[in-house]
Amino acid sequence: MATDTIQLRDLRLMCLCGALPEEQDRQQPYAFDIDLVAELPATASDRLEETVDYGAVLDRIEAVTSSEAFQLFERMAERIAEEMLRFDRVVETTVEVRKLRPPVAQDLGSSGIRLTRRRG
Repeated sequence: MATDTIQLRDLRLMCLCGALPEEQDRQQPYAFDIDLVAELPATASDRLEETVDYGAVLDRIEAVTSSEAFQLFERMAERIAEEMLRFDRVVETTVEVRKLRPPVAQDLGSSGIRLTRRRG
């Protein structure tokens, strides 16, 4: 079966994530881009039950970021990827996490990671 990619862009959430002591008890703004490579019969059928419900995907991302704390955004991205691969139709996911206010002296717009994981 063919695969297609659902793209979710610029989800903004406040998260507990940071290695510095002052970051570990204060939520900070993050942005997420998620790609879900999936088998989507809905492209032919136009039936909601034959695609990935991105509302449920967003809820799952929000659940991870609101119930877990991380020192590194690398680990947060990995946890989100693990959850994305739990959706039945998803065979691969790319997760991009961007910290919108990185604690550096330079004028840096964001820092982040993009990782891709495939169902084993």
